[in-house]
Amino acid sequence: MTNHNVNTDQLFPCIANGNDKSKFEEFKAKSNYLEDPLKIELDNEEDFFTNDAVQLLKFHGSYQQDNRENRKKGSSKDWQLMLRLRSPGGTIPSELFNALNELSDDLGNKTLRATTRQAFQMHGIRKGNLREVINRIIKAMGSTLAACGDINRNVMAPAAPFNHSGYPAARKLANEIADLLTPIKAQETYLDIWVNGDLSYRIQPSNKVKAAKCRQLEGGVFSGDNNEPLYGNTYLPRKFKCAVTVPGDNSVDLLTQDIGLVAFTNKKGQLEGCNVYVGGGMGRTHNNDQTFARIAEELGYVSHIHILDLIQSILALQRDYGDRKTRRHSRMKYLIHEKGIEWFKNKLKLDYFPHTLSELKKEPKAKLYDYLGWHRQAKGLSFVGVPLLAGRLKGPLKELLNNIVQKYQLEVRITPNQDLLLCNIGDFQKSSIRAELTTIGFSNPEQYDPIKRHAIACPALPLCGLAITDAERSLPEILSRIDKELQKLQITKTILVRMTGCPNGCARPYMAELALVGSGVNQYQLWLGGSENLQRLAKPYLQKMPLENLEKTLKPLLMSWRESSHKIGFGDHINKLDDQFVSQLLEESQLP
Repeated sequence: MTNHNVNTDQLFPCIANGNDKSKFEEFKAKSNYLEDPLKIELDNEEDFFTNDAVQLLKFHGSYQQDNRENRKKGSSKDWQLMLRLRSPGGTIPSELFNALNELSDDLGNKTLRATTRQAFQMHGIRKGNLREVINRIIKAMGSTLAACGDINRNVMAPAAPFNHSGYPAARKLANEIADLLTPIKAQETYLDIWVNGDLSYRIQPSNKVKAAKCRQLEGGVFSGDNNEPLYGNTYLPRKFKCAVTVPGDNSVDLLTQDIGLVAFTNKKGQLEGCNVYVGGGMGRTHNNDQTFARIAEELGYVSHIHILDLIQSILALQRDYGDRKTRRHSRMKYLIHEKGIEWFKNKLKLDYFPHTLSELKKEPKAKLYDYLGWHRQAKGLSFVGVPLLAGRLKGPLKELLNNIVQKYQLEVRITPNQDLLLCNIGDFQKSSIRAELTTIGFSNPEQYDPIKRHAIACPALPLCGLAITDAERSLPEILSRIDKELQKLQITKTILVRMTGCPNGCARPYMAELALVGSGVNQYQLWLGGSENLQRLAKPYLQKMPLENLEKTLKPLLMSWRESSHKIGFGDHINKLDDQFVSQLLEESQLP
């Protein structure tokens, strides 16, 4: 293993000139690996963190929020913390699920929320309770490290615990990537702050991952910082997202990721290699053409021997060349868009990854799976998918699911569709669990309302500081209104709907057949034309549609779909129409 001391500016060529670095980049460099001033402010008497501490808090898995609906003139804000977990592939052991359930009841707002990146979020935590909450999560074998911030986020994988068809290999690879991209020095800071420096809770990677992490000190992958060899003391220009899946399974929304991997295995289930896609991302800003949603494009096929080296090489390239001056322009998708995929491939091979990338292997047509209902997991075992509209777990359902998980010692898996899978159910337990689920209306969870089945939404108001309007709270009514229109027109197919309270794209709306993106109070951009299997970007057709106009706006589009016999999906139908014709239908629908 080679250990070098290198001038960081040589390794970050795009920011070698200090004038090209934002103040935030300088702040990260001076934070002592994400420690100062967060550690000091945790112990003061204030009920909130200052902006500097808030920025560091994100790397530790938390966002500071205030409940806008509790604001009163002349009084301070209703400060509270949202906390997000790191859970590769959405896996939550029973002990951790129980701890989260108790913490949310005792020190949160009594709810848990399954996110679109397969992690749980807790809301309503007061500053004075944050250390206890994170401490108890860590001691229950969970973690919140790097769930937010300018760093690799939660690694996604198909939630289904199938023991065949490459699923075990995909889950294993997702865990390896999560461990590989875990920061080294920042993890020590994290454990120092939240569990008094007890390093026994440090994430323990496999020997394979340890060997790959040693190579972070070599070649172009090395940041120039011995303490944080992959990231350096300024970490990444912005967040970074990875997902792994198996051929044909697009439950992870693969093309929305910075790195998307499709794992190929041999007949024994051993990993042979991966198709690799790069440069996806959903976030954008209203009225700023320099920001946009983008789907990933092909990089190539890599042998299993070099997968981990390729992952950290791609991250290092983004570390060095991503925009560190303008944060809204800092994701890897903008680098690839502007430089081109051929530049990216050549730069990767020249400076970071000397191994061979070959042409992609053929994949079957992608399908969006949700795994609701009962499924055979392995010999003697089953799992059941339970729907959670917009991922919110609360009330009697939350209590019952926790009781079931603890009573039968089940593992919980969170899907990218914000649903829960109860796993490792023995054949002798199945009838009992089915009976208990029936008591809260889940006798046949696979028969869930079709329009709700794939609909997702972000939390939005009242807690998210970026939200312009509602999403999660409005989604049930919106789906009901759309479904009524479908029934009136006797359309038997459904529509994949996504909804966000702002343009940042947390619910990946720009892949939906129909998306509502908050652009004002009770007003939304209307995006149309994504595909049922999440392979195509939608397009914006209206900038500010009042919610009261929803039915009359959609009716001419739905009638056009019906007249085409609607054998294809709604998104495919819109995509086949001329853009001008769609716009004309929408303009006419807005007339008094």
